Amino acid sequence: MKVLVVSDIHGSGYYAEKILEIEKRENTDKIIVLGDLYYHGPRNELTMEYSPMKVAEVLNSLKDKLLVIRGNCDAEVDEMISDFKFEDHILMEINNKKIYFTHGHKYNIENIPYEDFEILIYGHIHQGFIEKRGDYLFANPGSISLPKGGTKNSYLILEENKFVLKDIEGNVIQEYKL
Repeated sequence: MKVLVVSDIHGSGYYAEKILEIEKRENTDKIIVLGDLYYHGPRNELTMEYSPMKVAEVLNSLKDKLLVIRGNCDAEVDEMISDFKFEDHILMEINNKKIYFTHGHKYNIENIPYEDFEILIYGHIHQGFIEKRGDYLFANPGSISLPKGGTKNSYLILEENKFVLKDIEGNVIQEYKL
């Protein structure tokens, strides 16, 4: 299974459209969104082409492939414009690996959940990376629309034997072979 992981859209219609382009280019089986879909949050600048309804339109068009985590900027009212459910976290097996998906404001590389998993994937910090630490692998797709800390607009691809962090043009930033 090939999975596209994106995070922190923060209401950008422009970058929501980029998700459609990336999904088509990467030809993925599933798309996991790690939260902060519609609202830009009080600490963030407005995103390019700020349009939460456009983001909802794009994500709703992908609903058959979509799994969505609730971020710290997402509210219950956001589900009213969404044709998909928001989860607090997702624990699932992909390519024989137990993966815990979360937004990152509660559980992250510094505070791991008390679940049985091998890989923790989270967003929230707007900085993409893949890092092995002890027995665990940690990965963050960065932010598709508001990268921070000098990082690029990015996403993560999970494939059978590797994780690949890419910029929105598809250039490899970092790769980790399982």
